[in-house]
Amino acid sequence: MDIRKVFGANVRVYRRSAGLSQEAVAARMGVDRAYISAIERGLQNTTLLTILQVADSLDVRPADLLVEPAQKSRS
Repeated sequence: MDIRKVFGANVRVYRRSAGLSQEAVAARMGVDRAYISAIERGLQNTTLLTILQVADSLDVRPADLLVEPAQKSRS
C-alpha cells in the first residue's frame, strides 16, 4: 500500500463528490492547481498540516482521506 496513492485517490473522490474542481480546492488552500493534481496522482509526499488543509477544504475528517478502500472479495 502506497499511502500517497490512497490519500490522492480519496482526495479526488471527495473533491468530485463535493462538485469542486482542482482549481477550487487549490484556491481554498492557497496553493497552485498543479499541487492538487500531484496530490491526487500520489506524487506529492504531503505533511500533516497539508492533510489538515485538504480535509478542511473538502469539509471531511483528515482520517477519511487516509483510509484504504476495502478490498473487493473474490467470489
